[in-house]
Amino acid sequence: MASSSSSNLTFKLHPLVIVNISDHFTRVRSQSLGPSTQSNGDTTSPPPRVFGCVIGVQRGRTVEIFNSFELLFDESTQSLDRAFLLKKQELYKKVFPNFYILGWYSTGSDAQESDMIIHKSLMDINESPVFVLLNPSINHAQKDLPVTIFESELHIIDAIPQLIFVRSSYSIETVEAERISVDHVAHLKPSDGGSAATQLAAHLTGIHSAIKMLNSRIRVLHHYLLAMEKGEMPCENSLLRQVSSLLRRLPAVESLKFQDDFLMDYNDTLLVSYLAMFTNCSSTMNELVDKFNTAYDRHSRRGGRSAFI
Repeated sequence: MASSSSSNLTFKLHPLVIVNISDHFTRVRSQSLGPSTQSNGDTTSPPPRVFGCVIGVQRGRTVEIFNSFELLFDESTQSLDRAFLLKKQELYKKVFPNFYILGWYSTGSDAQESDMIIHKSLMDINESPVFVLLNPSINHAQKDLPVTIFESELHIIDAIPQLIFVRSSYSIETVEAERISVDHVAHLKPSDGGSAATQLAAHLTGIHSAIKMLNSRIRVLHHYLLAMEKGEMPCENSLLRQVSSLLRRLPAVESLKFQDDFLMDYNDTLLVSYLAMFTNCSSTMNELVDKFNTAYDRHSRRGGRSAFI
């Protein structure tokens, strides 16, 4: 393994890939431990490795990894299920026609010798695949993300050309939808009461406290101006000028521009909600049609009717 890559490629990794790999590992880890093991707290067994493919686009020297999907690993042959890989690739091509398989991912503290076999098996799909490695072990002292991206380069070692892994630098690239999702799934540490609040909830709590403080201070100024108008307080022109300056800083929410922006955001939110509902209904309908066709296909083999769709 070399310390750094010499390809000068720029890698942009999206948080969805990290979330998918973490979710994949968590599910496999929970299933391997079992309920009895989890209740006893026995987690000394080595964590299982998970495997999958990363997809995205490459524009010139910039490689942007958008998403990932899981793969099946055959323990007997120590290789990936090729038929399953090709089937997943075909399905993703229908949904994301602009995305290509850029490489694969796995979990572990460092790359292993057996990983090169899997890496070479994907070179017929991508001649220079990338390897995204996620370290699932928790290290509270570590500041960086436990994610490493490897490239493969041909080096001459002991007068023999060999393909080795080299580390590549990357940056995190996010879009608005991913930032909202990360706010929901990134939980803070549990508080003294035992409840875990999300970063979004903490952010909204801070905004609520700020608005509450602003409202109380505006109420103080309002009572002072009323008392000054009634003659209960002496009139101070310098203080009135400061109050007038503060009022000009407050946003005018009754303006036409505010109403247009508010209605646009409101309509966008409703549109996203409706699209999510339609997508859920379509997915449910597709599952129902698949089950219906499967049932009638078995019935037709026994001399019954043909498939409905």
